[in-house]
Amino acid sequence: MFFPMPKAFMKSSTCFTTRTVLLLLAGFSLPAFALQPLITDDTATQGDGGNQIELSFNEDRATTADNTQRTQVFPVVYTRGLSETIDVYAAIGHVRVRSNTVGGDANGTANPVLGAKWRFYENEDSKTSFAFKPEVFLPVSRSLEDAGIGTAKTSGALTLILTQEFSFGAIHANAGVSRFCFSDTLTNPDQTVARLSLAPVWNVSEEWRLALDVGTRYARSSENRVRTDFVEVGTIYSPDKDIDIALGLIRTQNNEHPRTTSNAVTAGLTWRFR
Repeated sequence: MFFPMPKAFMKSSTCFTTRTVLLLLAGFSLPAFALQPLITDDTATQGDGGNQIELSFNEDRATTADNTQRTQVFPVVYTRGLSETIDVYAAIGHVRVRSNTVGGDANGTANPVLGAKWRFYENEDSKTSFAFKPEVFLPVSRSLEDAGIGTAKTSGALTLILTQEFSFGAIHANAGVSRFCFSDTLTNPDQTVARLSLAPVWNVSEEWRLALDVGTRYARSSENRVRTDFVEVGTIYSPDKDIDIALGLIRTQNNEHPRTTSNAVTAGLTWRFR
């Protein structure tokens, strides 16, 4: 799953703007490139010489009071396996925002992302594995930061991933922290985001999997402390071992006053090859 980088809240938290909604969405972009359509990542890697391309479409409709904003993101992610346990990847995504507030529309390319995943522990007897995932978000232009599309300074994230396999499927858990740095720190103070999430996945058949993904994020800047919770239901159809077709429905809500609620749909195609 891929969402744009966050734009910090305006000083008045009741201002419903592009930067408000992108902050809401961005909490669930990390890890940005999980097992589609999930927000929570797993410990799986592509293997030595393996390749993966992910294409997806994400649309979110966020509301607070009488305001509504729709955000669409079109990401592309390429992953390469350097060894059996280490992946590296690069991603880019185009963002389009439509708002019923004056000056709320935005359009542009979000922060390019470079990342890696290292599965550093695996126990074949207990079916338990851990992975570590660092990510770097490369800066966009100052004009795109002002529009709420991304951050004009380099930012980053670290995520610890647990996968526990069971007879029914697997449970994945993530604990992550990210740091978003802005050029205009007077309007947009730098922000630290912590995220916890848990996703059980059921193997319904050889082709179909069903998933539930739940979690919370805590965003802290010099002026705000915001908690946002999410729940997602998703399905994955795999006509063969190299192709996944995914669909997910996500609902989020924060603890601001007034609260911002968001309903999103994500659809994606994953292709693995050598």
